[in-house]
Amino acid sequence: VDGVIFTGSKEVGLDLFKRFSTEFPKPCITEMGGKNPTIVTANADLDKAVDGVARSAFGFSGQKCSACSRVYVERPVYDAFIDKLVARTQSLKVGDPADRDTYVGPVIDEKAQERFDDAVKSAKGGTVRAGGHRLTDGDYGKGTFVEPTVVDGLPLEHELFHKELFLPFVVVGAVDSLDEALAA
Repeated sequence: VDGVIFTGSKEVGLDLFKRFSTEFPKPCITEMGGKNPTIVTANADLDKAVDGVARSAFGFSGQKCSACSRVYVERPVYDAFIDKLVARTQSLKVGDPADRDTYVGPVIDEKAQERFDDAVKSAKGGTVRAGGHRLTDGDYGKGTFVEPTVVDGLPLEHELFHKELFLPFVVVGAVDSLDEALAA
């Protein structure tokens, strides 16, 4: 193998990087996921911000490297933003991705559903504003479906602001300034 490009977890990417080019230099590019933030300032167009967050967090069921998984919102617009995001999230159709009206399809497997359950449990102390459940009734029982989920009310140091989930799950936190959001 002359070179490798890898997209996946930090653990596997670091292991690959350390082991791949040991005898002589070979190109090794690793995209090791992340915890992509969105920052919503007090002068933001909230409708556009909500649309962008919903598309990024819940498109492809949050199973893409570019998915937004944490949002920092300045306090003056926090309540309005969270209300709009919750309403948008609750309006999204979950189901068969071949159906044109479906926005959120199944997650990849049972392990992803377990990560989802663990994330919801770890949100204790915060508030699950939308979603937070597996879907199992009817046609949902034929797949691995979870509701797109919005959580807030957690301290910015909470693991949900830092642990990559690769799920339709977004955590939202209030900040006092752009500088605080950038530092988080």
